Amino acid sequence: LRLINLKNSRNKIILVIIIKGSKMENCTSKKFGIWFDFKIQPKNEWMKFFDKLENANISECFINANANQLDYLISLTKNHNLNIHGWIWTLNRPYDEKCSKNLDWYSVNKIGQSSYEYRPYVDYYQWLSPFSEGARDYIKGNISKIASVDGLSSVHLDYVRYCDVFLPKNLQKYYSINQTHEFPEYDFGYHINGRKSFKDMYGIDPIDINDTKLSRKWKQFRCDAVSSLVKELKAIAKNKNKKISAAVFPYPEMSREMVLQDWSSWDLDIVCPMNYHHFYDGDIDWISDSVSKGVKYKKSDGMYLSGLFLGALSPLKLEEAINLCLKSGANGVCLFNDECLKEEHIKVIKSFRL
Repeated sequence: LRLINLKNSRNKIILVIIIKGSKMENCTSKKFGIWFDFKIQPKNEWMKFFDKLENANISECFINANANQLDYLISLTKNHNLNIHGWIWTLNRPYDEKCSKNLDWYSVNKIGQSSYEYRPYVDYYQWLSPFSEGARDYIKGNISKIASVDGLSSVHLDYVRYCDVFLPKNLQKYYSINQTHEFPEYDFGYHINGRKSFKDMYGIDPIDINDTKLSRKWKQFRCDAVSSLVKELKAIAKNKNKKISAAVFPYPEMSREMVLQDWSSWDLDIVCPMNYHHFYDGDIDWISDSVSKGVKYKKSDGMYLSGLFLGALSPLKLEEAINLCLKSGANGVCLFNDECLKEEHIKVIKSFRL
């Protein structure tokens, strides 16, 4: 379960399975996906892996890798019916040497703790602030490197948000936390630049807000800072003729409250909401409801791929979940993760080819 494997959640690629073998540009086809990451292994192992994907009619690979690794994998797949996408951690940059030398880049919580030193929930949480110009420039440089890879199908953004204000219900149980309200130690976005900009606009330091209406404005103000960054990242990708995709929280109403992420306005080419039902103590129908709430924000010519947590789904439940996602308007699904993918799951996936 990802409840236990949060420390391994960095290891993701998205693979998308095209039902009838059509190209990604034809978004009427039903598609499916899975997250995992680049690993060092012999070329023949990669070739066997890519053969397996192609034989399963899997065509879209969203890979957690640097630019050189992506270039290498693109060269290996030139004779395969596969598209390679570059997956990148955006605002969460743990153990990043360049960032650690620029401490003013990091996000700050309501009680003044920097995300460089204070890491809620897990050690790999080290969040940069979208209010820091230095951090924004660094992130844009990272995106530019990925977008410059020849043959890349899209730049895939992840962790493009703030630290979790609220964890999902079952993760709260796992970490023995009861988040009945917004606790200041988990409430990030109080970088000095953001506080100053908000005060210049509304006449009050957000630290001092007690008014409900102003509190909502401050929440949206922080969401907008992330959204403006995404807009700039999109421009970089588009300038290099690359699509933009992202892994996001289930639907905007939820993501705004839980992680200050308002992806409803991002106009992504591919959006991958992580509809991990068991995180939220939900059943299979929860997934369908989440898709219905989020799919209306999909770009008109884009793709909505519903994220499913494979480790929480038997083959039978996977089939049910896929059917519900498709009936609710999704173009397909993304599965987390490859380590949980069994032959029985593959048989279910291949059954959707007809």
